[in-house]
Amino acid sequence: MTTRTNEAWLNDLRSTGTPYEDALNDLRAIIQKGLPYALTRWLSSDDPLFQPLVDEVTQETLLRVLDQLGTFEGRSLFTTWVHKIAIRIALTELRRKRWRDASLDELTENEDAPPPPGLLADSHASPETSAERSDMLVRVRRILEDELTPKQREALVLLGLQDMPMEEAAKRMKTNRNALYKLLHDARLRLKRRLALEDLNPQDLLMAFEQK
Repeated sequence: MTTRTNEAWLNDLRSTGTPYEDALNDLRAIIQKGLPYALTRWLSSDDPLFQPLVDEVTQETLLRVLDQLGTFEGRSLFTTWVHKIAIRIALTELRRKRWRDASLDELTENEDAPPPPGLLADSHASPETSAERSDMLVRVRRILEDELTPKQREALVLLGLQDMPMEEAAKRMKTNRNALYKLLHDARLRLKRRLALEDLNPQDLLMAFEQK
């Protein structure tokens, strides 16, 4: 593994070809080495969720880091900054998974706990509200068609909706893992810019996928 300065990390991750590939592989190895140790503070390594969570968080951390390279201010080591991002993502995912897997008994035993998002869904929305949601979904789907290539849309569906492992998705799309990271990174940037212009947010995008 190559030892890099903060500037070298930024330069390599913004480059293409071998420097980019090597930096991404090294960063993945760093995350996968440090994350399990940190996670044991909240989750036993024997828990069935543990290794899938490590893999999922590693994948999301790499994408988040690529998206946010411009926000790194150099006040710490680059790898320390990455580690903090990984921990935040891990805790968010852990809370989400625990809510999703919560039983009815667990929910009723803790009356002060907020209900899972699905319990707040409005099944009696007014015709006006339903029409607004329908219009929003049409707009989001148009954005997906306009902004993304077929490969980018396929990647988002496989990884975002079907929770397919990165390696398996790469095989399905006949590419490699690092190229797939780059594909997703570019897609996220394009969507982020367009959603901002349309005054929409990522949750609107997720809703459009879920209702396809």
